[in-house]
Amino acid sequence: MLVAALAFPLVCGAARRGAGGSRVLRRVCVAAVLPMVALLTLGLAAGFEVIHAGPMGTPLLIGGALLLALLARLLYVRGTDAPFPVAGERVALGVTVAILALCAYWAVGSYAQQKGVADAETLSHNLQARPAVLLDTSERLALDWPGVRETPLPDAGAGSRFHYRYEGLRLLAQSDNRMFLIPRRWLWETGNVLVLPVDAGVRVAFHAG
Repeated sequence: MLVAALAFPLVCGAARRGAGGSRVLRRVCVAAVLPMVALLTLGLAAGFEVIHAGPMGTPLLIGGALLLALLARLLYVRGTDAPFPVAGERVALGVTVAILALCAYWAVGSYAQQKGVADAETLSHNLQARPAVLLDTSERLALDWPGVRETPLPDAGAGSRFHYRYEGLRLLAQSDNRMFLIPRRWLWETGNVLVLPVDAGVRVAFHAG
């Protein structure tokens, strides 16, 4: 697609200068139909899971086919001064642009999801790089997570604020007044995340290890 877009002005200029340029240009446009049909067929096959093309395969194949068709049409118009758009072509052009935008959004969303899964998998194998957390709370959290230990704190009287201590947690991220904590044996496929507000009801200490 990038090569086709870069070659677009060169082909148009050559078609305008040469005596037989229009005839050559028509052949180029017709030749573009073959890869366009191939891309569209592969995109539909990937969409119906007949073939495996990856998370971004379907939108990229379908979007590439439509973009190639649009470039071929514009190339023909620029090279031959043909009328554009002809009767009924505005609707087809609008639908094509809408589908291209949808394919672009689809591909970006699939890439973001794939990147998130890859980052989560990498994190699960490198949890030692995240800060370890010692968490004291005023209320029991009842975290039944592998590797997380709950210990009741000694009662220091009526003025005691914190009653439970949790060990075996690691800091995933912090945003505004919220912490995202994960167990030290966190698995990216089935792991849990504790979203904890940072307020007077918690006491947090970070340590290595």
